[in-house]
Amino acid sequence: MAWNTPGSGNSGGPDGRPPRQRRPGNGGLEDVLDRLRGLFGGSGSGGPNIGRWVLLVVALWLVFNTFVLVTEQERGVVLRFGQYARVLQPGPHLKLPWPLERVTKVNATAIKTFSTTVPVLTSDENIVRVEINVQYRVGEPQQYLFGTRDADAMLGQAVLSTVREQVGRSTLDTVLGARGALAVSAREQLQASLDAYRTGLVVTELNLPNARPPEEVKPAFDDVNSAQQDKDRLISEAEAYAAQVVPEARGHAARIRNVAEGYNAAVVSRAEGDADRFSMLVDAYQDAPEVTRKRLWLETVEQVMAGNRKVVGGDSRQLIYVPMSGQGGSGGSATGPGSDITPPMLTPQLLGPEVNSSPSGTAPASNRDDRAARPTGRDEVTR
Repeated sequence: MAWNTPGSGNSGGPDGRPPRQRRPGNGGLEDVLDRLRGLFGGSGSGGPNIGRWVLLVVALWLVFNTFVLVTEQERGVVLRFGQYARVLQPGPHLKLPWPLERVTKVNATAIKTFSTTVPVLTSDENIVRVEINVQYRVGEPQQYLFGTRDADAMLGQAVLSTVREQVGRSTLDTVLGARGALAVSAREQLQASLDAYRTGLVVTELNLPNARPPEEVKPAFDDVNSAQQDKDRLISEAEAYAAQVVPEARGHAARIRNVAEGYNAAVVSRAEGDADRFSMLVDAYQDAPEVTRKRLWLETVEQVMAGNRKVVGGDSRQLIYVPMSGQGGSGGSATGPGSDITPPMLTPQLLGPEVNSSPSGTAPASNRDDRAARPTGRDEVTR
């Protein structure tokens, strides 16, 4: 049996099989395959070349160890000989191959959540169970990896400490009714603590969604809340009543004040007018005493007799009653024997004041002329 040796005129392949024929139309692909076979000893006289395969593996290893692709959600922390070197932002990057440099990727955009319920003692010595909900993310990848041993566990401890401190400074009413402001202050304090611990975490939100007393004291707590609500309701009703009554009282007081001021002004004006009138009367009396005295007497009699029935006395002291229409009884009826109306008696002193008499008993001539010219009551009535 004959063996085919390399380089012989046999047209078969190295394994004794006939060579593969090229297919028409695939010249480009066949050329590439032939070149690869020739590169790694696929055909020819030397057989497979192990060194070339080793070089290919090393080249591929270098490519995969020097090329790094960081996604949009990630940040790459580069360690050179185990020490922090730099942070890679999203995108393709090149680095030294391992073990010279190593890249640790950290998800910097994912929102993590920490939730728990913890019993806390308030400043007014009440126990309340507070629900805590914290959302956070990685802000500094370097600190997150190397600042603390476990940044997430550190955050949980910091949250409990911060909430206990904030609630411990507040009263029960504040915890139950003003948890929004309490949560804001707790978030600020928590972020300051995380920065001091170099955790590399950023707190995006801290909520205290619920706060309730323990089940053992819930009935008493409900009674206290009911009493507080009644108190608030009564205060609201009192404020509403005060808002309605106080303006009315102020308006009434203002009206009384205005009336008093008007009365004061009227009295003062009347008093000033009376004073001026009296001053003028004094001046007139000093100028003409007799005329002024007589005028004053007539005005006084007129004022006194204005509201009474008219009684006229003559010289013979005969009283004549003149009833006026619209004043007591029927108009035009005279006083009869059976009448119960007794007309007032006018004395001569009322009908005519005595003028200044002389010591001898005889009136001066001017006084006699005045008395002679004085009209009688009948003449006054006639006029």
